[in-house]
Amino acid sequence: MWCFMLLNWSNIDTVLLDMDGTLLDLRFDNYFWTTHLPLRYSELFESDLSIAKQTLRRRLEEKRGTLDWYSTEFWARELCLDIVALKREVKYLIRERPNVSKFLVDLGNIGKERILVTNADHNSIEIKFAETTIYQKLDKIVSSHDLGYPKEHHKFWSGLQKTFVFDPLKTLFIDDSEAMLLAAKEFGVANLLTIARPDSSGSLNQTRGFVALHDFDELNVSNCLK
Repeated sequence: MWCFMLLNWSNIDTVLLDMDGTLLDLRFDNYFWTTHLPLRYSELFESDLSIAKQTLRRRLEEKRGTLDWYSTEFWARELCLDIVALKREVKYLIRERPNVSKFLVDLGNIGKERILVTNADHNSIEIKFAETTIYQKLDKIVSSHDLGYPKEHHKFWSGLQKTFVFDPLKTLFIDDSEAMLLAAKEFGVANLLTIARPDSSGSLNQTRGFVALHDFDELNVSNCLK
C-alpha cells in the first residue's frame, strides 16, 4: 500500500516501461553476456574461456552508453557470430517479473497508456515477445534504435515526445537503470520508480534516489478499480 499511496493515479495518464530488468527478469541478459556468449565464443574460436571473458568484457565496456552496446547486428559483425541464434539457445531463461501481466492489464483497465521504451533492438524485442505475454498488454512499443539515441541521452527523450504526445508531468517511468531515470528526470518526467532486484539471481540494485519496487503488486493498481 505504501507505494500505492506514493502515486496519485488520477494525475498519471502515461506509463513508460523499460523491458529488460523491469518487465522482464534481467537474468537472461546477464547470463547471456557474461556466461553463454563467452563460452560459445571460446568454443567457436578455440580460445581460453577466461581470455574470451576478458576480451568480451573489454569490448562491451568500450561501447557502454551507445546504441551499439544494445545492437545484435553490431555485435554480430564485430564478433563474427550470430548473436540472435545464440540468444535463442538460452531463451528458456526469459521470463516476466512477478505480477507483470496483472499490472499491465490493470493499467489498461483504468485507462492508462502503456508504452514500452527500451534500448533493446528489434531482434531482441522479437525474441522476448515470443517467450512472454507482454506484447498483447502494451499500447505502443518504442526502441531507442528507432530514435537514434539510447534512453540515457537527452535526445532520446525529445525524440520520444515527437513520436507521440505525452505530458511529462502526468507520466510515470519505471526503469532499473539510474542513468535512464536521471535522463528522464532531467527531461521533466514527474514520477520515477526503479526495480529493487532486476536480476532474480543477482544482488539488490544500487540505484539511489529513487523508490524501488520489489513486486508490481506494491503499486496496487487494482485498488483503483474498486
